[in-house]
Amino acid sequence: MKRKFGDDATMDEFMRKAPAAIRIVLQHGMLCVGCPIASFHTISDAAREHDLNEEELRCDLLAALDGGDPD
Repeated sequence: MKRKFGDDATMDEFMRKAPAAIRIVLQHGMLCVGCPIASFHTISDAAREHDLNEEELRCDLLAALDGGDPD
C-alpha cells in the first residue's frame, strides 16, 4: 500500500484531502471535524489525545482511503 500522507500530516489536512477519513474519525469517537486543534494535531497526536491505538487508527484510515472496509 502506497503511503499517501506523511507522519507530519495534520488531521485537518488528512480529512480535507481524503473525505472518506471523516467517517473513520467519527467511528473512533473523535470530534476532529470542525475542531480548531485538528489543524495542529497529527494522527499520532490525535490518537494519544483520545487514548486510541495509533496503529489501529492509522490502518482504518488507510483502509478507508483505499476503498476497503476497516471493520
